[in-house]
Amino acid sequence: MDASSTTPLMPTDTPRSVNADRGVAWWADAWALFMKQPGMWLVLGLLFIVAVGLLSVIPVLGQLLLPLALPGLVGGWVLATRKLQGGGTLEPGDIVLGFKEPVMTPLLVLGGIALAAGVAMTAVMWMFGVGSVIGMAMGGAMGSTGGVLAALGMGAVGLLLVLALSVPVAMAFWFAPTLVVVRGTAPIEALKLSFQACLRNIVPMLLYGILYVVASVIASVPAMLGWLLLVPVSLITLWTSYRDVFGD
Repeated sequence: MDASSTTPLMPTDTPRSVNADRGVAWWADAWALFMKQPGMWLVLGLLFIVAVGLLSVIPVLGQLLLPLALPGLVGGWVLATRKLQGGGTLEPGDIVLGFKEPVMTPLLVLGGIALAAGVAMTAVMWMFGVGSVIGMAMGGAMGSTGGVLAALGMGAVGLLLVLALSVPVAMAFWFAPTLVVVRGTAPIEALKLSFQACLRNIVPMLLYGILYVVASVIASVPAMLGWLLLVPVSLITLWTSYRDVFGD
């Protein structure tokens, strides 16, 4: 059952800390919303997948456009979810709600920040990739033990640094598009509030993440077809988790 029908929530400027089991409830609440109009959710999910897929395969330019467009796609999804929960009806055009003013510009700013973060992490990996080559050269030869160990060490450090950077970036962006489209929060403030909210709810977020990993494995088994269901449901959890933590 959707949590909104059982728990009175009041909007809060400061993200609340919720119980660990809410990491499971976000999925249950999302499923309840999905079942209100499953056919249209599947259509929207397919449109989302196609949009992301098309941008992903465009050489170079697509890699720049995808992070710019993703907050707009997510923002539109959140607006569609809120509309459905408020008694409205989903439509295919809801997929572009995030590309209409007044939310489009701040969502593009979020996309620009996401692009910059991605470039920074790529630069880190590139630097340590070069370091790995230098390490092999200093080891004496491509096949020498010293060179191989140096390369592995540099590569491992680079990977750990990227992982260390990606976690806080993901935390900052989890609630940010929703804060922008629902509250009109400025992009930088939205990133700060999102990070704060995730930090305060690290245990339910971890539980949520574990369930996502399990669901991803299951969705990938039947020729990846399960992702047609997992994508829309997981995107709905952006709203159910936000509403639980912020009360809107």
